[in-house]
Amino acid sequence: MSDDHSNEWYYNTKTGKVEPYQGAKSGDRLGPYSSPEEAARALEKAQERNEAWDNDPKWDDD
Repeated sequence: MSDDHSNEWYYNTKTGKVEPYQGAKSGDRLGPYSSPEEAARALEKAQERNEAWDNDPKWDDD
């Protein structure tokens, strides 16, 4: 396993900004992502996944 985090990007949920690996504490971040552009879409991607899971017919918790 490599300690090279140079290609890891995160979305900081407190600041709303994209930051490299050497950013804020992990509890405030989503990621890692492979690019700053991908990290910038973190909340959008999470919403898409939530909607997909909510509409999954195999998941019935009513």
